[in-house]
Amino acid sequence: MTPTQLRTFAAIARHGSSRAAAAELGVTEAAVSGHVAALRRELGDELFRRSAAGLGFTPGGLRLASRAVELLGLQDQTRREVRAAADGQRILRLAVSSLFGEYAAPGLIELFSTRADDLEVEMSVCAPADFDRLLVARAIDVAIGPASRQQRDGIASREFLRYQIVAVVGVEHPLATAVSRDLAAHTWLLGPSAVDPSSSASRMLARLGVAEQRQRIFQNHAAALAEARAGHGIALCPLHMLAAELGDGRLVQVRAPGSTIDGVYATYVLRQQTPNPMASELVRFISTPRATQAMLTGSGANVRRFRPRVHVTLWS
Repeated sequence: MTPTQLRTFAAIARHGSSRAAAAELGVTEAAVSGHVAALRRELGDELFRRSAAGLGFTPGGLRLASRAVELLGLQDQTRREVRAAADGQRILRLAVSSLFGEYAAPGLIELFSTRADDLEVEMSVCAPADFDRLLVARAIDVAIGPASRQQRDGIASREFLRYQIVAVVGVEHPLATAVSRDLAAHTWLLGPSAVDPSSSASRMLARLGVAEQRQRIFQNHAAALAEARAGHGIALCPLHMLAAELGDGRLVQVRAPGSTIDGVYATYVLRQQTPNPMASELVRFISTPRATQAMLTGSGANVRRFRPRVHVTLWS
């Protein structure tokens, strides 16, 4: 089996179509058919059959599709690690949920990066629903986001930080001085986490029955909070981030049933006989008092002396 053959088969499994796989890879359908034929001969399995309903994969074909993603991910990971080693660098690749990425990750990564001069951190913000796929494909080393009750095959999770999301308004908003039992009747100003069905924000909105036409989604949570300060609606934010603004009256916490929700963050890594050393170190470090303090209030690192090597990528 060659990497090209595996990449071709993984594309077929992903799209359910040889034509779509050829378009993605930029090759002809004849080339795709040739790679599939070679795999069938080598493995002695038909791998998939065509029918009116589309492609039907054999048990062996499904197993090959899963293994192909893992093997290609290992190949890409090895290539990156070898190049980084040649440059005298170690790379840690994180995927984080949008809420964690905006409020907790900066302090954590800044502090963690000070532990090694040769460490480079790559952080991607994506939906927690993609964590498993990215880990299995070796596209990331660690994922951080809301804890999930669902048991994930091959994925080890570890809870480390509890948080509370609260609803707030500006001093000019009617809810700053009144109590409402119908929060669904107001405009909600939301960050990107509200798009994720598993997030605390989505669960609160569903519990309150807030219709989509009452929801305004912003590029980040800070922008939503700025609109709330101006009195344009209700915003959501972790309570620990609001102490100063609640104290000086710039924001007011909404006092109504269902206006708060608790959550807990967790790390996710692949279960491996030989785990990634940097991933294991981050999972251990993230539950220490210093890391907790950094996530809640910032790392406290002297930024005049240190600038962390962090690359941030936004994934839809």
